[in-house]
Amino acid sequence: MLTTLFALRRPSLAIVLIAACAYFTLARGIIGYFFTALGAVTLLGACTTPQPPVTKAVYDFGPPVAAANTPVATASAAVALADVEAVPALDNPAVLYRLGYADAWQLRPYALARWSMAPARLLQQRLRETLSVERAIVGPADGATPWLLRVELEEFSQLFSAPNTSAGVVRLRATLLRAGNLVAQRNFSATSVAPSADASGGVRGLATASNDVVQQANAWLAEQVKTP
Repeated sequence: MLTTLFALRRPSLAIVLIAACAYFTLARGIIGYFFTALGAVTLLGACTTPQPPVTKAVYDFGPPVAAANTPVATASAAVALADVEAVPALDNPAVLYRLGYADAWQLRPYALARWSMAPARLLQQRLRETLSVERAIVGPADGATPWLLRVELEEFSQLFSAPNTSAGVVRLRATLLRAGNLVAQRNFSATSVAPSADASGGVRGLATASNDVVQQANAWLAEQVKTP
């Protein structure tokens, strides 16, 4: 009798065990699917959430070398300053560098740095600030003076001689005319060590080198231009 009852109960126990296994398997699958779906939703949200734009650092030459309230000397002849021109590669606000140890013939722009305006315009501002300390500087169409100074920017880049060593290099050509006739022409150049091997260091090196060539041009102009 007991044997018969036990035989009848064994299939029921097997069914219970199979059902339990199926239940836990199904539950585990549902939980796994839930977390997979949750991860996908989270990833989709990260992709579709607007990200703040990456902004570039904007640089200029820093404060003027000459104080704004410095009186202009009137004993020297006035000079008209034409717009500074630049070779096409420099006619944009990119902060440029060269890898002198790898490929010195290629100008490369920094991705997250730029000048506030094209270097030629920054150089013109600095020229006007410096030259006007000793003489009146007017526009080329003013007609108040026969003297005209033309400047062309030929090189303006951070040159790396090694991965961690660089300098700002500035080179320009100045041409002086009187009543449309050539009086003198001269090339100026300056190099200033960059304090760091990045865009910030290059900007500082280039600003210092620019101040140097502007001072050179100012001294040269003083020798050429005489009071009428």
